[in-house]
Amino acid sequence: MDVGELLNYQPDRGAKRPRQDDGGAAGGEDDSRGGKQQKGARERYREVAASVGIEGGFEMRDSDDLIGDKKKIIDKLMDDDDDELEAEPVDESSVKKMILTFEKRSYKNQELRIKFPDNPEKFMEAELDLNDIIQEMHVIATMPDLYHLLVELNSVHSLLGLLSHENTDILSLMDQITQSPGAHIAIAVVDLLQELTDIDTLHESEEGAEVLIDALLEGQVVALLVQNMERLDEQVKEEADGIHNTLAIIENMAEFRPGLCAEAAQQGLMQWLLKRIKAKIPFDANKLYCSEILAILLQSNDNTRELLGEMDGIDVLLQQLSVFKRHNPSTAEEQEMMENLFDALCSCLMLATNRERFLRGEGLQLMNLMLREKKMSRTSALKVLDHAMIGPEGADNCHKFVDILGLRTVYPLFMKTPKKMKKTGATEKEHEEHVCSIIASMLRNLKSQQRSRLLTKFTENDCEKVDRLMELHFKYLEAVQQADKRIEGEKHEMVRRGEILDDSMEDEFYLRRLDAGLFVLQLICYIMVEISNSGISQLQQRVQQILNLRGGSVKVVRHIMREYAESIGDGKSDEFREAERKRIMDLVDSF
Repeated sequence: MDVGELLNYQPDRGAKRPRQDDGGAAGGEDDSRGGKQQKGARERYREVAASVGIEGGFEMRDSDDLIGDKKKIIDKLMDDDDDELEAEPVDESSVKKMILTFEKRSYKNQELRIKFPDNPEKFMEAELDLNDIIQEMHVIATMPDLYHLLVELNSVHSLLGLLSHENTDILSLMDQITQSPGAHIAIAVVDLLQELTDIDTLHESEEGAEVLIDALLEGQVVALLVQNMERLDEQVKEEADGIHNTLAIIENMAEFRPGLCAEAAQQGLMQWLLKRIKAKIPFDANKLYCSEILAILLQSNDNTRELLGEMDGIDVLLQQLSVFKRHNPSTAEEQEMMENLFDALCSCLMLATNRERFLRGEGLQLMNLMLREKKMSRTSALKVLDHAMIGPEGADNCHKFVDILGLRTVYPLFMKTPKKMKKTGATEKEHEEHVCSIIASMLRNLKSQQRSRLLTKFTENDCEKVDRLMELHFKYLEAVQQADKRIEGEKHEMVRRGEILDDSMEDEFYLRRLDAGLFVLQLICYIMVEISNSGISQLQQRVQQILNLRGGSVKVVRHIMREYAESIGDGKSDEFREAERKRIMDLVDSF
């Protein structure tokens, strides 16, 4: 390690997602976490150089002398580290002093830049001093209960102002003088904010965290971060790390306060993420992180879903996913990005207008191809089709799927669950749930000729698909009955102890039943009831025949369907829920 590298060594700050190439984010001195104010790297270098009898710079020395001088300085710096381990504890008074020093240096730097805009030599000292104090401020991240000082002393505003700081003009000058790259002030601020907003740190002091997050949002932090990312060059490692840490700040804040996702997306973040994801550059950690942040923004907010649709984001997602229709991801990280993009697409499809965009963008054709190719993307493609076709909003997609011969693809997956699903992390239950949900959606939404084609498939090969349906029925019925038995035992024990079974406990028990396979069982029973009422006597007779043969009961099917009807239509209008319940109960009564 030469002197330039030593003076600019910046250890891992513990970003939410470490970059793969260097294991962490660029940042300030690690010792600042230990609770002491540090001298700047420049001052330490000068003191150490003078103490070992070296005057002036290195540029005019012979190479042998230069190597010798570097070794002396490194040895001296290493020795000094041991002497600095014992430091004064940092308290409220010292933090105030540190913040005031930062304000003074920030003001001085701004003043000199205005006074000498074309003469970097005049404000280089102030630039370095400002960077040094920013590095020292990392120690504040160890005391979130003092975050209110950053707000009260207006430092949050000053830090946000530095995000648009222009100091690229000083880099070349510093290269000439110190033979090492200069500190990028905006990146230094990003690194500091990333550590201040670390999610574990925020949870240490909820009150301090709330004050800090409020101040950052009031200062339009996301808009400023996006503007800063726009001007960074990811070909430069330090700037690529800066983008990575910026995304970590956004993830930290979104995890601490999920409600800010819509506001963040509106402040340019959504547009920047889509632009970065579709950029024609090799896959890297930042692209992976962008896909994760995009999935987080879309997770539970219709406003961000609509915004992505308006920005042609559905087409961007489909274009990026099309790479994986015939090729598996080459690394685990690339597979994670693929899954993030699929998750983002599924979230978008919960909005009706995005289903129309998905249909126009030939998303059905792409998913159908993925199912046929049998690559790792197949499991996620099935999940996307489920989201695209469910509910009355999926009627157009259901009809189109039959038109593009999708039945030829989905029925083999219904007849036999693929064995090679471990790599994708999907379970047998998830696969069968998605396939049954797709068939149930088509039975609900298809009309005339397309519906006839769907039902005819059940009669092929001596009704083998009905046999498979009944096989799944008894499989999941047994699983749910076992879960019900365990739950009843727990309820009995709770009553014996005198505990009250309130609504929250009942909800928890119901969720456990769903997890055991109740939802899949409800879908299977719905398909049984639909095909039995299709007017094709062959199908009805086969269902009844197998029920009788295996000791099944029509009453059990009716009970399951009534329970399904009661829970259907969450988030829909009252009129829709009533109409859907009546339709299902009419089918049950005719079963």
